Amino acid sequence: MKTFCAKKTDVTHDWVLVDAKDMPLGRLASQVAAHLRGKHKPTFTPNVDCGDFVIVINADQIKLTGQKYDDKRYYWHTGYPGGIKSLTYGQLLEDSSDKMLWIAVKRMLPRNKLRKRYLGKLKVYGSAEHPHIAQQPKAIKLIK
Repeated sequence: MKTFCAKKTDVTHDWVLVDAKDMPLGRLASQVAAHLRGKHKPTFTPNVDCGDFVIVINADQIKLTGQKYDDKRYYWHTGYPGGIKSLTYGQLLEDSSDKMLWIAVKRMLPRNKLRKRYLGKLKVYGSAEHPHIAQQPKAIKLIK
C-alpha cells in the first residue's frame, strides 16, 4: 500500500465557524491551529496547505484560567537597544481580544513558509457578527 500525498489541486478548503465563548485560550488556539493546518483530515500532508478557513466569533469572551489575566505577560522587542515591551494578557484582552487569539495561534503553527498562508485563513471577531455569511460556514464544536 502506498502512502497518500495530497497535491494542491486535490485539496478543498471548507469554512468552519468556532464560538470562543468561555473557551480557555490555549485549548482554543491549539484546536484552531490544527484546523488551519488540516490535521483533522485523513488526507493531511505536511508540505501542502490542506486546512480550512476558520472564523472565530466572540473572541472578547475567551476565558483565561488561573492568574493569567494579571500575571502572564506578552513580550516583544522593537529592535532598538532597550526596546523590550510587554503587556499583561488582561490588558491585551481589553485592548484587542482578536489579536490575543491571533498571536496564540501564530505561535502554535510551524515556523515555515506555510505559516503566513495559514494565518491568512484565520478570521477572528470580538462579537457574534461576521461578514462571511456568503461562504456558508459550518459551525463546529470544539472540546473545552
